[in-house]
Amino acid sequence: MLRRIAAVKRVLYDALGHFNNDDGWAMASHLAISALMALFPFLIFATTLASFLGAQAFADTAVHLVFDTWPEQIAEPIAREVLNVLTVQRTDLLTYGVVLAAFFASNGIEALRTSLNRAYRVLENRGIIYRRVQSLVFVLIGSAVFLAISVLLVFAPLLARLAEARFEWIAPYMGTITFWRYTVAAAVIIGGLIAVHVWLPAGRRTFVSILPGIAFTLVAWFVGSIVFATYIDNFSSYASTYAGLASIMIAVVFLYILSAIFILGGELNAAISRYLEARARVVG
Repeated sequence: MLRRIAAVKRVLYDALGHFNNDDGWAMASHLAISALMALFPFLIFATTLASFLGAQAFADTAVHLVFDTWPEQIAEPIAREVLNVLTVQRTDLLTYGVVLAAFFASNGIEALRTSLNRAYRVLENRGIIYRRVQSLVFVLIGSAVFLAISVLLVFAPLLARLAEARFEWIAPYMGTITFWRYTVAAAVIIGGLIAVHVWLPAGRRTFVSILPGIAFTLVAWFVGSIVFATYIDNFSSYASTYAGLASIMIAVVFLYILSAIFILGGELNAAISRYLEARARVVG
């Protein structure tokens, strides 16, 4: 028992120490701003692609997928403005504007890559063209996933009736729209975390080796969201301090918290791997 406690303390000390000494707080700030700057271009690009392919209901679906897992106090004002932007008719898929939107969206992927490279303590040895193409592929895959979900919702009533006919136990859940929104959003988040931890940083990692950091990230995001929402409701003075900029400042702080947690997830995986390698050398 004492050995396990000592192992946990060693791993946590390694993860937190490296996060603090290697500019983890600054990287969280960089990642938060990059994510905010990439969000609108990504949604604009994805909505334009969806409109070009005939999925007109995509904008509302995308907004729900992105913001349903955010606290309502933070998500509601931003989601409203995002939806206003996305409902503007766009037919310029192949114009420079949408190409630039895809490029700026890929900058958010690059910020994730840089943060994870530092967290996993690896040096980037892949070429800039490879990295940028990979980031653009991530943007395209993300757009395709959102588009597929949007199309799936068109057939949702039919699929619901088929499911109820074959699985009676599922009937009480079929009418709960909120349940399905959260389920789909959670699946997208988990799949996205797995993808970025496996493919974005340099080097190779096994699926098992990234699970502790992903589990930590999901739990800490959930707890952090609740705590921050409670703070906004009861103690915050953002509205009086920042006036009309309050919603954007709240979003920046919220994304900063999520970014720090995300980087700590990578740090935790790296610390566990280092501990296991050190123990293997001692045993060997």
